[in-house]
Amino acid sequence: MTRNIIAVVDDIFFASKIRGTAEQVGVAVAFARSADGVSEIIQQQAPSLIICDLHSQKINPIELAKSLKAKEGTRDIPLLGFFSHVQTELQRRAQDAGFDRVIPRSAFATNLVEILRGP
Repeated sequence: MTRNIIAVVDDIFFASKIRGTAEQVGVAVAFARSADGVSEIIQQQAPSLIICDLHSQKINPIELAKSLKAKEGTRDIPLLGFFSHVQTELQRRAQDAGFDRVIPRSAFATNLVEILRGP
């Protein structure tokens, strides 16, 4: 079974890195540019994981997490957020909002293959 991942990432560097790594490991990644976009993708395919750049300028990751975790049909989708390691308040807010895992950008980049492949 192919893993389907949704990525909510504005940063071109990280989007490119995710896309390239996903191709290498044979994982399908759909990029969403809005909360509605995330919902549309979820309706089309059940994602194994949602990856979110906590510094996104196009979507509010905290509100997205609260919304997804409040709904029966999306509550169990794992959410992974990545952030600049100096933004510890953002990390705490993301965890409080329902992100299952919140890691620094450096750890995200280093462990991307394992993250995409999943458990």
